[in-house]
Amino acid sequence: MSSATVLPSAGRCDFLLQPGGGVHGRMRVPGDKSISHRALLLGALAEGTSRISGFLESQDCLATLNALRTLGVQIDHAQTGHVRVQGAGAGGLRAPLHTLHCGNSGTSMRLLSGVLAGQPFAATLDGDHSLRHRPMQRVIEPLTRMGARFESAAGHAPLTVHGCRPLRALRYRLPVASAQVKSAILLAGLQAAGETWVQEPAVSRDHTERMLQALGCRVLRDGDWLGVTGQNALQATDISVPGDLSSAAFFLVGAAICPGAHVAIEGVGINPTRDGVLRLLQRMGADIRVHPLTQTGAEPTADIEAQGGSLHGIEITPADVPLAIDELPVLLVATALARGQSRLQGAAELRLKESDRLAAMAAGLRTLGVPVELFPDGMQITGVGQFGGGELDSCGDHRIAMAFAVAALRATRPVRVRDCRNVDTSFPGFAQIARKAGLDLRVAEAT
Repeated sequence: MSSATVLPSAGRCDFLLQPGGGVHGRMRVPGDKSISHRALLLGALAEGTSRISGFLESQDCLATLNALRTLGVQIDHAQTGHVRVQGAGAGGLRAPLHTLHCGNSGTSMRLLSGVLAGQPFAATLDGDHSLRHRPMQRVIEPLTRMGARFESAAGHAPLTVHGCRPLRALRYRLPVASAQVKSAILLAGLQAAGETWVQEPAVSRDHTERMLQALGCRVLRDGDWLGVTGQNALQATDISVPGDLSSAAFFLVGAAICPGAHVAIEGVGINPTRDGVLRLLQRMGADIRVHPLTQTGAEPTADIEAQGGSLHGIEITPADVPLAIDELPVLLVATALARGQSRLQGAAELRLKESDRLAAMAAGLRTLGVPVELFPDGMQITGVGQFGGGELDSCGDHRIAMAFAVAALRATRPVRVRDCRNVDTSFPGFAQIARKAGLDLRVAEAT
């Protein structure tokens, strides 16, 4: 057994946490995962050289980087956090000689599907066991209407995309709000003849639209419809990636649930289409202070402080869900320590992530002694004063693993979180940063 905090590159590992502690100090978190993906993809489709700073060195983002290299894009990644992409232009990609491996990254698979839909060749996208179980029909359907042809395992990976040039323009209403599906359609729309429009039933994160504009693309708007005009060249630019709010959320919640704790996180992206975690914590009574800085490229950034105090239960509504979808697991940890009851509704999408996050969180919270009633699209939680302890299963899901690591701050007994290797898909260095912030965390080989 190892007590190191570096996660192994292969095999299973667990987090071992001693109860108690607190979150303190000033810190930075790695770059935003969603923005890092999009910077690579749009830089690859642009004309000229894009320089990306603050790039997230996660397994997910590196999957996108390696896939683009396989498609013939010249990418220099010699310096940590800095990437230079020599744009191939919309017509400069080449047929890959082998399968494009997306690992655990649904973003890579869905957004690359949009790019490949408009190429004059076929390419196959595949991923790990978890990704093969995530639904891809939601991107297959609109992209097929645009002229691409797909071979899939009943709507799941591996996907073979037979591209079509030019694609047909499309006007498409998404049945479920999804930034990934919306982005895939917009990326395909850049390669279509005419205007491609998309409408969502609720607001989702708008990183793609912002970055398209930064690269010279005119983004069309008509009420709640969003569109692009095809066959217009993107122009390379320098892109600065802010700190990832989804990663910061673990330490903001860690401070909020511990009386006397205080943390300040510098240079975090506060895009208004995904800052729901801040508003939800404030609705719970958390002392969250946002000190806006300036635009980091197309994205607003801020220093964020959180201080420990007393929390009360809240209703997390369907309208709240798209603005905090990735942060909901750790928010559920906070609600489990809040006075009274909390209810989450309209979150069936959580069942389709790297794991069934509703079921995984309900099972883990029950192990910690929290009364939970699980519903198809959410749950009701009765807050407790402290957690117990025990063994919790992350189900191989990075956000579940980190959420339960934070829960150990208010446990009365040791906590073991199983199957944590995938934490590096979104937050490389989490264990080291968590230890420095105040968590008593060790990494151990799985038993």
